[in-house]
Amino acid sequence: MDAAFGSWWERGVCRGQDAAYFFAPSYFEKRAEKNAREAIAKALCVRCPVREPCLEFALETRDPHGVWGGMNEMERRALLRARDREPTERREAV
Repeated sequence: MDAAFGSWWERGVCRGQDAAYFFAPSYFEKRAEKNAREAIAKALCVRCPVREPCLEFALETRDPHGVWGGMNEMERRALLRARDREPTERREAV
């Protein structure tokens, strides 16, 4: 395991929790089931002291699965798109 990853990951609220809250099952999951599962994961993330480094890790590695730092895959992709547009918008405004 990477030292930078382990330094914050060991303090995560998710440690010892059921990974099924954070990652989709291997079978088809109905939208209501997905929303309920993610709500549990996100409730844990809200009180996590390492939420920000967790989210940044998922963004930097472009992890395509699970809830990281309180955001699911689609939310992280939207955040990355917004970050990618940000410098261009600033340059155009100048």
